[in-house]
Amino acid sequence: MVEADTGFLLICSMLVFIMTPGLALFYGGLLRKKNVISMFAMCFVTIAVVGLVWFLLGYSLAFSPSIWNGFIGGFNFIAMSNVSFANPYIIYSADIQHIVYMIFQLMFAVITAAIIASPFVERVKFSSFIVFIVIWLLIVYAPIAHWVWGDGGWLKGLGALDFAGGTVVHVNAGFSALAIALVIKQRRGYPKDIGEPSNIPYVLLGTGLLWLGWFGFNGGSALQANGIAALAIVNTMFSACAAGVVWLILFWIRTGKASTLALATGILAGLVGVTPAAGFVEPWAAVVIGMCVSAICFLALNLRAKSRVDESLDAWSVHGVGGMWGALATGIFAVVGATGVIAGNPGQIWIQLIDILATMGYAFGVSFALAWILKKTIGLRVTPDEEYIGLDITQHGEKL
Repeated sequence: MVEADTGFLLICSMLVFIMTPGLALFYGGLLRKKNVISMFAMCFVTIAVVGLVWFLLGYSLAFSPSIWNGFIGGFNFIAMSNVSFANPYIIYSADIQHIVYMIFQLMFAVITAAIIASPFVERVKFSSFIVFIVIWLLIVYAPIAHWVWGDGGWLKGLGALDFAGGTVVHVNAGFSALAIALVIKQRRGYPKDIGEPSNIPYVLLGTGLLWLGWFGFNGGSALQANGIAALAIVNTMFSACAAGVVWLILFWIRTGKASTLALATGILAGLVGVTPAAGFVEPWAAVVIGMCVSAICFLALNLRAKSRVDESLDAWSVHGVGGMWGALATGIFAVVGATGVIAGNPGQIWIQLIDILATMGYAFGVSFALAWILKKTIGLRVTPDEEYIGLDITQHGEKL
């Protein structure tokens, strides 16, 4: 089964890669036409920059054995040293070659960094975004990934359950995005002059690509082509379906319109919500998780929209809040390979809460500090004239 498992994880890695171009479409379609290319540029430069940082140091800090009480990994794998293409990294999988595990985890780092483009859009210098992503990957993403998944990570040792990244990816990205938005402040003219999304078909196509990629995201986290991978894929499908329908109904009741954007947002919330639970719960629980995450994120998004916080593409209300619910729900509904409240283990809910609060607090605090320091040094925002003209032309010299 070694060859089958290896092939499966390589395919899953490629599926997770597709998620970042999918996110570019999803995010880009929500923006004004003059900033769509800028959004695509942020996502694609994230792939390239995170790839290089992961190669040089990021993977080592996230997945080398702990060097500081489970807080961060060491330097065993700098520039891919000791990352074998022939042998597995036994602590993670007895079958999967180390280099395959590394590339799978790279794709998680890329999509997480791309999600936090949300508060940067339409108002931040491209160069400042790149600098932020490089530092953020090393001081925020790598430590949190190590806590939850790494060799000796303290939350892993505590027994936190996160099958595919509810806290590592979604809570982390969502609360980082909120912190960044508070530092950068609103786009000029927000909210009345922002206008409608420029391209809803982009959003729907992006949703489809994200959904497709999520099967690799969650299914591949089993690290084997087995029944747990199948369960994770099934749960991914059903949670997204349930959440999409619930969000559509809620929006329909509120406005009298069957919005395709509402349907897409609900599907995304369902994918987020089931991520930490995907391989731990039965399909009926995935449906419940999807229904609940849609209602919770719907309320969070509307709360954010009524505030003065311009977290432009709602990474906080969908990824941050949805990831929190998903991590908590894992502690309630886990029955496969782990036990939660319904399986007679109420203590798991407290471990999940520690996981959520630690990730939320660290991601928010360090991201806020990093954004503030960069704002005071290299600067974050473009000039008012550049913002008015649009970042496509002023940052990239290109337009649709």
